[in-house]
Amino acid sequence: MGDENPIHILGDYSKPSYEGYRNTIELPVGNNVVPLRSDTIRLVPNGCSFHGLRSEDPNQYLKDFLKLVDSLDLDGENKERTRLCLFQFSLRYQASNWLERLPAGSISTWEDLTTRFLT
Repeated sequence: MGDENPIHILGDYSKPSYEGYRNTIELPVGNNVVPLRSDTIRLVPNGCSFHGLRSEDPNQYLKDFLKLVDSLDLDGENKERTRLCLFQFSLRYQASNWLERLPAGSISTWEDLTTRFLT
């Protein structure tokens, strides 16, 4: 017989809440998930970044991104997960804003991501 409308104090309304927050990219869950090292994450924007400018070719960017990420010594099981995880770190400015505007959890595979990115 719980109270349906608990009394809140003013401080309750000023606390930040991350409840319900989800990333746009849902990473596949696997048994052999290897955490990414910080130097690996830093490598991506330094070696390959996309800003969303009209002068940039998204197809060429994807080729360069795959060349960089697939050169990392990872087993095939985690390759798609690694691509999905590192992709968000390679986007800058308009491209990063584009990704953030997509619905939460709307991308779960590399194919989903590339299809949305190229259209």
